[in-house]
Amino acid sequence: MNKTELANVCKALLEEKMRDAELAMKAAQESANSNEKSSMGDKYETGRAMGQLERDMHAKRLSELQTEYAKLIQINLDYVHSKVEMGALVQTETNWYWLAVALSAVLFNQNKVMLVSPVSPIAKAMLGKKQGDFFEFNERKIKILRVF
Repeated sequence: MNKTELANVCKALLEEKMRDAELAMKAAQESANSNEKSSMGDKYETGRAMGQLERDMHAKRLSELQTEYAKLIQINLDYVHSKVEMGALVQTETNWYWLAVALSAVLFNQNKVMLVSPVSPIAKAMLGKKQGDFFEFNERKIKILRVF
């Protein structure tokens, strides 16, 4: 499995999510700015405040995605790992995992690859393990078939 190609898929996914978050943030800001004062008293201020809260929520999401993107581009894709660590691609009996960024899963070369942060519970259970080792997760013993 080619980590460079997988990284490109992840980059494209992150870029799409960042665009979506940025558009949602701008739309929320425009909505907050367009609320007109009415005779209903606090309605204007409440609408602006809600729009600002929504904008802040999308801004936070955008910042998180940018952080994940920065982590992704720092990974040495040519390095072949001998143990499970940041940047390692891991094949287990049940799934493929890439310890890189927290993005859920992608379909890559007809394989479902779980994209997990190295601080996620599943990654923590695998960290430091090598090919042939077992780890426990959700009361199941899982064998590591390969580490790339």
